[in-house]
Amino acid sequence: MRHIPVLLNEVLEGLNLKPGIKAVDCTLGDAGHAEAILNQIGTTGKLLGIDADPESLLRAKRNLYNFADQSIFVRDNFVHLKQILEKNNFTPVQAILLDLGWSTPQFKERGRGFSFEGDEPLDMRYGDEIRNTKSEIRNTTAANILNEYTAAELNKIFHQYGEEKFSQEIASAIVEARRIKPLERTGELVEIILQVYRNKLHSTKEIPWIGGIHPATKIFQALRIEVNQELEVLKQVLPQALEALSVGGRLAVITFHSLEDRIVKQYFQTVQNKIIKLINKKPIIASEEELKNNPSSRSAKLRVVERI
Repeated sequence: MRHIPVLLNEVLEGLNLKPGIKAVDCTLGDAGHAEAILNQIGTTGKLLGIDADPESLLRAKRNLYNFADQSIFVRDNFVHLKQILEKNNFTPVQAILLDLGWSTPQFKERGRGFSFEGDEPLDMRYGDEIRNTKSEIRNTTAANILNEYTAAELNKIFHQYGEEKFSQEIASAIVEARRIKPLERTGELVEIILQVYRNKLHSTKEIPWIGGIHPATKIFQALRIEVNQELEVLKQVLPQALEALSVGGRLAVITFHSLEDRIVKQYFQTVQNKIIKLINKKPIIASEEELKNNPSSRSAKLRVVERI
């Protein structure tokens, strides 16, 4: 099943696309946004698409088969945006999209431990490795983190990245469990989390849901962020994106949780009226109609700025 792009019409309007321009999709995925962008920029326009995941890149190439002559596909992490654009002689750019969402179907299909619904290896790497802007290589899996971090370190990432209220108790339970056997599978982690929730809530339910949210949701989010250094990568790519834009060019960023949105909002505030102007002062959210058709858009926020 192809992933449905969120806030599609709002992105197209926000980027102010014109025929013949150069556009960049930093998070290509299934190429839903990219396909719509290519339709708008016409046969003389060019699009460069980036994705760290080889499976996503293959799907994108298939989905953009009719635009092969106008598209450049790059397997890399968007933290290297400046290098990628220079290598492909793709500057200046008139439109850049950063969609920070992760496709739920991709989670389930990939078998890398992103989903707590199955029993998969505790991997959670989006690509094979992460290189930061200093070219230092990071190749850490979720299993490495769970088995090697101290209880205090686990508590910190669960609290900061997952905003998990039982972060300390879950961290302690993980340390206790790994003394007997290293954690290797998502099912093992989920059971630890569920047991903590049962104890804290005095519940006998197999899954003590909280407001419709599975107890493992926030821990899995925190681990994914830590494994892939998502927040640090976001901080590093924003200035690169603005530097790549021509005057009048636009950057659109879609975030899906408060940690990401805070980083984007604060960075835009620091450079507002210096190198950018805000196109929308408040983040754009999904319409009621889109929420009905695509529930995963409920937490999406779109911010658009223009280079001055």
